[in-house]
Amino acid sequence: MTTTELQPTEIGQTIRMLGDLLGQTIIEQAGNEVFDLEEEIRRLSKAWRNGDVDANGKLGEIMKELASNLPVASEIVKAFSTYFQLINLAEEHQRVAILQAREERAYQADQPMDESIRHALATLKREGLEAADVQSVLNQLRITPVFTAHPTESRRRTIRQILKWVTETVKTVQSPGTLEHEKEKHAQRLRSMLVLLWQSDETRSRRPTVMDEVRNTGLYFFEETLFDVIPEIYSELEKALQAEFPSHEFEIPPFLRYGSWIGGDRDGNPLVTNEVTRMTLCAQKDLVLERYENDVLELYQWLSVSNNRAKISPELQCHVQESLSGVDKEDAVFRFGHEPYRQQLILMFRKLHASRNANEFAFDDQVQVSGYLNAQEFLNDLQLIRNSLVENNGNALVGGSLSKLIRRVEVFGFHLATLDVRQHAGKHRNAVAEVFDKYEITLDYQRLDSANKISLLTKLINSKRPVASKFEFSEETNEILSVFQLMAQAHERIGHESMQTYIISMTECVSNMLEVLLMLQDADLFGKVDIVPLFETVNDLKHAPTTLNKLFSNDAYKRHLAMRNNCQQIMIGYSDSNKDGGYLQANWKLFTAQRQMAATCKDRNVELTLFHGRGGSLGRGGGPANRAILAQPPESVNGRIRVTEQGEVVSSRYSNPAIARRHLQQLVHAVVCSTGNRPEYDKLDRWSAIMDEISELAHRKYRALVDHEKFIKYFQTATPIELVETLNIGSRPSRRKSSNSIEDLRAIPWVFSWTQSRANISSWYGIGTAMTKWCESASGDIEEVQQMYEQWPFFNTLFKNVHLGLGRSDMDIAGLYSQLAEDSVSSEMYSSIKNEFELTCQQVLQVTQDQKILDTESWLQHSITVRNPYVDPLNYIQVALLERLRGGQSVDDSDYDELIRILSNSVNGIAAGLQNVG
Repeated sequence: MTTTELQPTEIGQTIRMLGDLLGQTIIEQAGNEVFDLEEEIRRLSKAWRNGDVDANGKLGEIMKELASNLPVASEIVKAFSTYFQLINLAEEHQRVAILQAREERAYQADQPMDESIRHALATLKREGLEAADVQSVLNQLRITPVFTAHPTESRRRTIRQILKWVTETVKTVQSPGTLEHEKEKHAQRLRSMLVLLWQSDETRSRRPTVMDEVRNTGLYFFEETLFDVIPEIYSELEKALQAEFPSHEFEIPPFLRYGSWIGGDRDGNPLVTNEVTRMTLCAQKDLVLERYENDVLELYQWLSVSNNRAKISPELQCHVQESLSGVDKEDAVFRFGHEPYRQQLILMFRKLHASRNANEFAFDDQVQVSGYLNAQEFLNDLQLIRNSLVENNGNALVGGSLSKLIRRVEVFGFHLATLDVRQHAGKHRNAVAEVFDKYEITLDYQRLDSANKISLLTKLINSKRPVASKFEFSEETNEILSVFQLMAQAHERIGHESMQTYIISMTECVSNMLEVLLMLQDADLFGKVDIVPLFETVNDLKHAPTTLNKLFSNDAYKRHLAMRNNCQQIMIGYSDSNKDGGYLQANWKLFTAQRQMAATCKDRNVELTLFHGRGGSLGRGGGPANRAILAQPPESVNGRIRVTEQGEVVSSRYSNPAIARRHLQQLVHAVVCSTGNRPEYDKLDRWSAIMDEISELAHRKYRALVDHEKFIKYFQTATPIELVETLNIGSRPSRRKSSNSIEDLRAIPWVFSWTQSRANISSWYGIGTAMTKWCESASGDIEEVQQMYEQWPFFNTLFKNVHLGLGRSDMDIAGLYSQLAEDSVSSEMYSSIKNEFELTCQQVLQVTQDQKILDTESWLQHSITVRNPYVDPLNYIQVALLERLRGGQSVDDSDYDELIRILSNSVNGIAAGLQNVG
């Protein structure tokens, strides 16, 4: 492929090298004819983008021929898909280089880099906070990214691994210190990797199991990245505090920890069973213990301090002697009689190894626990070593591997990441109803009104008597009840931090919370686990403050909350609220709900932690994380935040250590700044009233589209939804239940499908009409909205994200997909979408006072412009193949599987080209 025009000159060398190698690979593996055809398609696509109308027709003809020639179509799709994998790699390589250059400049100037941790501390200092105030901020800081297995990562782990090898090899080849003969050797290795990439399947041949997801995401990124990056973040904070407040000694609590839903999220995924959850907990513990074993071995090799040369603390000496009391005198540990640190580390390694062995049977009642009982015991042993070194002129020996290991243990414990449980409110209601019916507590619990349900549940909870001590119900109810027993076992055998959060999706009322509290009490977990309501729909968000007020007034729940130090975690969902209400109303209702819930918690003296269920795409709450947090109501953050890291976002943020570190810098920066003296806005009430009006107008326009009698048929034909639903990218079904309704379709395939067709309606639809009607109304004033954009972070971020959504949309390509629908459906639905797109562009540019869409993000504007001629062919091929699949051309049995495989690869290629999935 010829590629020199694709990117700025800074990465031209990398792209040219990879592009040339790919071209050679295509010729070698597929032949000159395929290479020439690929180049012709690329040329025509570029010509069409430059205004050549004839090129469009020629592209269409080629694609129809390809739809009938699947072997060649497969090679063309592979060529463009592989190209984007390599270009994304090159851009990532360049991004890291830019980050390193910026960091070096900041270091040389002794100035904080933008959006860094030191920058956040400098901001607090500039706002007038003193050292004691900053310590208070640190004490209340709780930041928890939570990995989920939501199926939006379309790449296999195998492909990620090959691309990682390519990245490392490119770095070596381009390093100034690499000798020429070594460069030649690595260049040859690079060629072999491209052949491997070409000959490897990009998509999975089967859906991943839940344990595949645990290994590929829930464990992989800790092992590859986070074990090393997390201590660096803490070290960076220490240095930043010293730089900004040199005369004060700070105490840094373990404020940054991780959570996970992978193996615990049951909502809509019947494959997440209690056995899977047990396996997940054991796998997480095994990984972290294995890492600690390696770290202890490293310390053993390092700490050769002799008591002939340095003193040892009495506490450590005593501890070592006590530990050796039961050890055979012939044991190798006695060889190090003059090296007590090594003796201590040998004994610690053995206890860790015993802990790993016992972990294989962690949930077997017949096996006695050996080794360390918990992470605190291990941490105590490490602190004995540290204290002894510090007391005896060994400060220089503490700051490296030992300090990092201590920090890892404080953060990861023996559990690695807190495993959340999530289940649908309706499942709990059904289970409680069955229990009550069997024991004749009440007949037909389901039919009770809300007040009577609350009264009955409260009475039973306050009575403290077991309700369902035996599992003698239906299989589904037994599974739900035994989750709580499993959580109690995890507390005992893995550690209290292993499972601390139970999330109730589709929470609508107080009884949803009390049902779970009753089951927790039966498992002796009353007051030991956070019960977290998840408010997802626009209606639930609207009524959330009322629900919370009733909840906090309930006697039983107040007792539970007191045992949780009056801390309440509340989750808000971005995906379903968007699908339900449209982009503008969903974002506004989320913002107002956060303010109201924060006020409710404050009035009740409850400390709030908001859990943001964000996805990767704008339609699911995505966008730059730093900007998003700073745009939240300041009273809703207050130093505490949980946020999901989903699908392809996990891969993009955590595959490369330098990018992971930058992401966490920005995350900490935003939360710390949000906890400082945030500005107040005199016009907030007026601005809020304007948002009420505009968001309601946008909601009406959005609902008019999705409620249209022809809309479902259009969605099913003018997007690749049936293909997206069958992709092997996640264990969870794409629908909550079998139906064709939009309500039952999960948000991921909904957004994924619109992204593939380039319509992207979930990130902008309705805003153009809303702004037009409001500006034409008696109270409308475009200058007032422009002021909101300039002065209000929420509104500024909102419209910058709309810029992104519009910029990533393409009505010409969406029009291509619309031709897959019947004319009577297509003409009306596509016209509505296209007209609203044009109106939204016009109105958004008026608000932001830019000349073109994405002037706010010039780098992305350039990237999309130069990528389009390479993404377009994949869209053309996908449409042609979908047309054949749906009956435009006959498909016999022998071709069907191959057709599906190529279409799946086209999805992968488009996702890579757009750098956006769902």
